[in-house]
Order: sequence, then C-alpha cells, then structure tokens
Amino acid sequence: MTGRWHGLAEHVRSTARLARIFAASFGVGELAWSLGLVHDAGKCASNWQDKLMRVAPTGARVGIDHKRVGALLVRERALAAAMTVLGHHGGLGQVRSLIGLESQPEDTVTLQRFFAEVPEARALATGSELMPAAWSESPLLGEMGIRMTFSALVDADHLDTAAHAQGLDRPRVAASADMGELLRRFEANRVLLLDRRGGPGGSSEVDAVRTALYEDVVRLALGEPGIYRLPAPTGSGKTLTSAGFALHHAAQHRKSRVIVAVPFTTITEQNAGVYRDLLGEEVVLEHHSNAELDDRRLRLAAENWDAPFVVTTTVQLFDSLFGRKPARSRKLHRLANAVVVLDEVQALPVPLLVPILDALRVLTTHFGTTVLLASATQPSFEHLRVWESLDITPLVAAPVELFARLKRVRYEWQIDPKPTLEQVAEQIAEQRQALAIVNTVAQARRLFRMVAERAKGVEVVHLSTRMCPLHRDAALKRIRKLLDDRTPVLAVSTQLVEAGVDVDFPVVFRALAPAESLQQAAGRANREGRLPGLGRVVVFDASDAAVPKFYRAGVDKTLGIFGPGRDPDDPVLLDKYYRALYTGLNVDEAERAAVIQTNRVELDFEAVADGPERDGPGSKRDRRLAFRMIDEDPVSVIVDGYDPEAGVGEMVGQLRIGTGPLGGVLRELRGYMVSLPRAVAEAPHVRALCAPVIAGHNDLWEWKGDYDAHVGVDEEAIGEETVW
Repeated sequence: MTGRWHGLAEHVRSTARLARIFAASFGVGELAWSLGLVHDAGKCASNWQDKLMRVAPTGARVGIDHKRVGALLVRERALAAAMTVLGHHGGLGQVRSLIGLESQPEDTVTLQRFFAEVPEARALATGSELMPAAWSESPLLGEMGIRMTFSALVDADHLDTAAHAQGLDRPRVAASADMGELLRRFEANRVLLLDRRGGPGGSSEVDAVRTALYEDVVRLALGEPGIYRLPAPTGSGKTLTSAGFALHHAAQHRKSRVIVAVPFTTITEQNAGVYRDLLGEEVVLEHHSNAELDDRRLRLAAENWDAPFVVTTTVQLFDSLFGRKPARSRKLHRLANAVVVLDEVQALPVPLLVPILDALRVLTTHFGTTVLLASATQPSFEHLRVWESLDITPLVAAPVELFARLKRVRYEWQIDPKPTLEQVAEQIAEQRQALAIVNTVAQARRLFRMVAERAKGVEVVHLSTRMCPLHRDAALKRIRKLLDDRTPVLAVSTQLVEAGVDVDFPVVFRALAPAESLQQAAGRANREGRLPGLGRVVVFDASDAAVPKFYRAGVDKTLGIFGPGRDPDDPVLLDKYYRALYTGLNVDEAERAAVIQTNRVELDFEAVADGPERDGPGSKRDRRLAFRMIDEDPVSVIVDGYDPEAGVGEMVGQLRIGTGPLGGVLRELRGYMVSLPRAVAEAPHVRALCAPVIAGHNDLWEWKGDYDAHVGVDEEAIGEETVW
C-alpha cells in the first residue's frame, strides 16, 4: 500500500474511463462509463465515511453497503444493467433484487455529497436508455450483455484499485496488439520450425498433408467472422494450423486477441510452450489456475487476460463465462472482438452443451467473436436445436479423404470375452513400448502397480491428476525422452493424456470408453507415422474394472455402432454416433440445461452459477442444476512432497499472512497444486491431513500427508486411523 488515500472522484473517473474503453468493443461504452462513474456513489454516505475512518488503521472492511445508491441513480436508464453496480463486489445476483430496491431518506444527502465530488454524474439520472433495446428484446442476448458489461466494470475497478495500491499514476493496461506483426513473427518462426523438422514441404507424406492442410485453412481464414470447424485428424498439425487460422483471421479483421482453450492443463502447458517459441514469451499468457479465490487480498492478483494470445482451459473459460463473481468475470470482456479456438471440442460436457453452444452463438452474432472448433473427433453440434440455424464454415472440404490419408492405426477389440485387469497388465508388460489409458484414477494406480510388478527391467511411468502439474510435466518429459531414445518404456495413465498430448507409442491399450475417447487415445499410437506398418490400438473391457457411470451412455452407443471393421476414426460413423448419443440423452430437452437456460432468461445469475433454490427464496441451492464444468466440486491442495527444496511451505506462509507479491506466489504454487474431488478431500481420513491456507476459505488447502514419488497423492493408501 502507498499510505495515500485513494480519492473517490479520482477512482470512479478512472474506473469509468477504463470501463468505457473495455465495453466499446461491444458497443456499450457509454453504459459502462455511467456504471463506472456511479458504482461507488454510496461511499459518500456519512455512516460509510465515519466507519472508514475508524477501520482504516486496522485494514478491516467497512462492512456497510455502498452499492445501492449508485444502482438506483442509473436504474431508469441502465435498466437491468444496473445489476452490475449492485454486484461489483459480491457478484451478480438476481434481477428481482434490483427491481426491489427502494430509496432511503438519507440518499438525498449522500447524492448531494457525491455530486459535489463528481458533478458530471448528476446528468445520469435523466435521459434516454443506456442499455441497448435489443438486450431487452432478446433475453439471452441481454443476459450475455450484462455479463460482458459487468466484466468491463469490475476489471476497471480492480485495475484502478491495484494501481493505487502499487503507487502508480495510472492503471496498467497493455497497448493494443499489432496482429499483423504477430502474424509475421508466427509465420517466420513456423518456417524455421518446419526447416528443423525437414522443410516446409516435409520429408514424408504426412508432412505433405500437413502443409496442404495448413495452406487451405489459412486461406479460408480470410472469410467473415463466425463459427468455423476444423476436423483435423491426429498428427495433422492441428496445434499450428489452428493458431495459424486464428492469427490470419485476427490480422484480417482487426481482432484484439486470440484465446485458445483446451480441456486439460497438460495440453495447456504443452501448447503454450509451442506458441511461446513462435510468438515470444511476452505475447503468450498461460492461465489455468486451479485455485481462483474470491478473497479480497487475492482478487487483485487474478489474471484478466490482458494479453494478445491467451492459452487457457475450457473449464476456466466456461466456468468464468457462466460464473457471477468478479474474480472470475473480470476477464470476459476480452472475448469480444476475439478469435476463440476451442481445441479438442469433443471434450465439452454433454449435459452443458445447450448453454455453452447458445453462449457461443450470442458471442459470434453480437460481440464480434469468431469461434474455431478444432478436433479430430468433431461433434455434430449442428444437429442440436440450439445451433440448427447457424452457418458453420468447414475448413476441410473432404474430411473422409483426409482421415483416410492419415490413417496410422488398426483397432483390436477385447470385449467378448472380457479379460481381467491382470491379464491386460500381462499383455502390456510384454511390450517394449506401450501406453495404457484407463477411466479412473483408482484404475490407473492399480494397473500401474500390476504392470510395474511384471515388467522387470523396463521403466514404468504413471500419469494422473493426483500428481501435481510439475510432477506430471516431468513424467511426460521422461516418457518423451525414452520414446525418442527408442528405450523401453511403459506408461499407465488416466484420460488426461488422450486429448492432444504429444506422445507417440507403437501400441496403445484403451479401456472401453465412448467413441470419442477411443479415437483420441488412438491418436497417441503411431502419431508421426514412423512405423513400417500401422500402430495397434487394443480396446479392452476388463471384467474387474467397471465402466464409470458417467461413461455408460456413450459406451452403449459406441458398442452399437463400432467394433471389428468399424473404426471410431471413421467420420461418417462418428456423425452417426453423435446423433444417436444426443438423441438418446435427449440433449435438447435435458433438465439441467433447460433450468440453466431458464435462469439465464430470468437474469438470475446466482441460480445459473450456484443452482436454483430448492424450496423458494432463501432455501438451499440445488448444485446439481448449476453450471459447473466439473461436477465433482474440486478442492486444490498444495503439496510440498514432490520437491521439498522448492520452498512451498514458505510460499504458503506468504499467502496465509498476505504479504509480498501474491500474484507471483499463486503462479508459482500452481505447479504444486493437486485437484481432489470434494467428496474425496472431505473424507475424514483425508481431511485430517489438510490444513486451510486462508481462514474461512474451503477451496485451497495445504497437504500434510505423504506424496508418492510415482502416483502423487494416494488417498487409498491413507489409513482410516490417521490423525493430524
């Protein structure tokens, strides 16, 4: 802190100026400016100022509402968008809270004091409506507009507050990126990269196919903004091709940034490294925090995507897009006039497809966003009602032919009779190099130990989300080195390795799963086409490793369409599979999505993010009907057992007392965080080994138990009698 008082007029004017700049990209700069100007008007109340003077020496919160007065001042003109003022600290709530606001006798004096400080705000009480008429006429557009305006307001508010705390004259906001220059840099470095690999034209048929695909895609990137589809087979160079499309499109249409979202942090880390090499460290922001807390001391350290090229996770993207808290929402205005690449789009959760696709529809039609759907396993979204009238531009004219040219594996099915997991382990142990992918963490630990017992003299590596990111990264690097050195290596993993992770085994064993998972797993076999023949993909259904409940519907459809001679990488069969899956699950009418959409229409942001109230106002919320990308409700635990020399304990101590550069500390600690399902974390014998990092917060704990050098946090190895 600077020790200097932050003047109210100075703060609201700066916030209003920034909010106007942020919201101008989607046409409501004046609305955002007005909201920014009045958002702290209630701080002119006598009781608020008196309490501030009493608590200032202690750093405690004032604890008196200061949002109501500003919301009332602009309610007649801002309409429902005045909710953003009410929620700029606690989060967006329900529109009925705004409608029910009433003036208090002391408001007149408060406003007089406010107008004396900020005289230009007096004019905001009268005049034409500030919220676009289209937002009122189309409820789902209005809901998204309010979210985006809220984002502009809270980001501006936080940036100005942070600037004052750091003693800066003005908030730090990056200059607009020169996308043309970034494109030139990308293309120059891409040529150098390809030269190192054997030249732009390549030295094999696979390289020639990649080059032709890239050239076709970037030529089509000059098309109009909208929704594009890239059905790129595994090994076709999708990482570079999708980025090339995004940068060419951004340069052509003066887009502000590129945002790449992938399903797993392992891919985020991998792809971000590639993009940094091509664009530069200063250009690429990697954001996949496992612990984004709403604590006042930590909010100012949250990322707001103020970078020209952002690599994040789909969880971070969509939980933010449908969230309501300032810490999550402040980045959303960066989606306007951006190119959003959804990589491995098949991994989007089916129960949430309708709200996700509807949000993408609104962003592309009203906020200048272009969306690229990239995957080897392209879902048939256009067959869902929410997208049936949209024009989706394909970037591959003949996908069946492309998949055929890049076919590199043959499937083997061990479904009937079913083997045991032990029999599968014996087959894996007989291989020189092989990858096995199973459906749960527990199955991965069990199979890993079975294989390790049988594979004498061969290195066996485990991968799962119970390992911290740095541990997973080290394990993947070890696997890649052994593969490159043509050294024997066997790997056992959960699904985290199957979507986009760059490993190339001659043989892949995949536990029975939905078709999209089988095809993605197959992409880890003979990935570069270096084998003299085809790679092997062994699909097994172990009698003692049941298919998880969340996979059963997809597995049923898979068994009905695919099998010997009917491969999961056939685009025609995949389309048939997705249609059958969506129909069987009744995706268009499913309860959870329908409830979320209804709450969006009703501008009940709290119900969207936290679930509707079960038995009327004030009752417990039904989290099953909330928008949550991960249903397990994860808890992040910070582990120091992976690298005892890293000073993790000292960094946790900094968070506890709130001193030092908290943003840097959080970024450093991400590498040592393990995400546990809350049901696992709160089991008594596991909870006994966890200590809260910040009092009152139940989402970030410090792990006090052992950390296994192979599998990370192993809750099954903890005795029930454990105490701490």
